[in-house]
Amino acid sequence: MPARIVVTAGRPGSRAVPVVILAGFLGAGKTTVLNHLLRHSDGRRFGVLVNDFGSVNVDALLVSGRSAGTLNLANGCICCTTDAEGLGEALASLAASGVDAIVIEASGIAEPKALIRMVLAARDERVAYGGLFYVVDAAQLERTLDEHPAVEGHVAVADLLVCNKIDLVSGDRLDVVRERLRALNGTAPVLAVTSGAVDPGLITDGAGPRAADGPRQLTIGELLTEQDSGPHAHDHLHAAFESVAIESALPVDPRRLAALLERPPAGAYRCKGLVLVDLPGHRGHAYEVHAVGGFVRVGTRPWPGGVRGTSLVVIGAGLDVAAARAALDEVLIPADPGDENGVLHLTRHVVTGD
Repeated sequence: MPARIVVTAGRPGSRAVPVVILAGFLGAGKTTVLNHLLRHSDGRRFGVLVNDFGSVNVDALLVSGRSAGTLNLANGCICCTTDAEGLGEALASLAASGVDAIVIEASGIAEPKALIRMVLAARDERVAYGGLFYVVDAAQLERTLDEHPAVEGHVAVADLLVCNKIDLVSGDRLDVVRERLRALNGTAPVLAVTSGAVDPGLITDGAGPRAADGPRQLTIGELLTEQDSGPHAHDHLHAAFESVAIESALPVDPRRLAALLERPPAGAYRCKGLVLVDLPGHRGHAYEVHAVGGFVRVGTRPWPGGVRGTSLVVIGAGLDVAAARAALDEVLIPADPGDENGVLHLTRHVVTGD
C-alpha cells in the first residue's frame, strides 16, 4: 500500500514539532492507539503518516478539503523505500502546517531501529524526535517473543512501552508481563492501557483546545467525535501519566541542564521547555530543549512576548516525581562562574536549519 501523510487543519508555528514513531508487532493495537489519539485530540492537531491508510478508521474524504494535506511517498514500507531526505521534507511540510505533533504509524513488520535512524537523520529545526512508542499485547507477549525473537530487540530500543489489552489478563499476569518488559528495557516507562487509550498529552505536552478563529475545516478528531456521538457512543479513560514542571525567571546552569536531558530521572519519557542561559552571547534568545530516551535536541528561538525566563517540564509514566522535582530545581542553581566550558554541554546538541 502507498505510504501517505495526512495532516489535520492547523496553523504555522515556530516551535519544534515532536515526531513520534508508533510501532508494534502485528495485532498489538497500533491502529487502536492512533485512532484513540485522533478521537480524543480535543483541539490538538496531528499530522499522521501511515503505511496502510486503509487500516486507519478515518475516511480519506475527511481531509479532502486540504489539497496539500495528503502527500504520497514511495510504495512499500517506509523504512525500505523512503530515504531520510524525503522523509525530512515530508515532516517539515507537516510541521509548517501548524500541527501539534506528528505520528508515524509503522507497519507490523517495519524495523523500529531503521525508522529511528531516519527520523534522527532528517535533521530540521522545525521537527524533533518525539520517541518510539512500542505497543505490545499483554495477553500475547510471551507467545510473540517466543515465535518472533526479533521483537526483543524492538522492545529494547523503545522510549515508551505501551502495554495494551490489559483487560484480557489478570493482575498477577500483568505483573509478569511488566517484569519481562523491564528485563528487556530497563529505562523505558511502561504505560498499561485498555483499548489503546494513550493520552494525547504525552505527545503534545498538554496542548489543548484552541480558541475559534473563524470558519475552518473540522479536524479529524472532531469528525470522529461526531461519528461516535450516537446512542452507542462510548469512551475509554486515558492511562495516567505524571508530569513535573517549573516556571522561573532564573537562568539555568547549562551543564546541569545537559545532564538532566541526557540522563533523566526514572520513569521519565520526555523533557522539554524554553530556558534562559545568562552568559555573554547567549542572552538574546531562548534555548528550546527537547529530550526523549537520551536523544537530545536544542534549538534557538526569540523569546515569546519578549519575556525571558525558564520553563521546563518532565513527562513520564511511573515517574519518580520527587527525583524529577529535585532535578528541575537543581538546574536553577547558579552556574560556577569559572566553568567556561559548561555551556558547550548544552550547545553541542543545537540543531540548525539547512
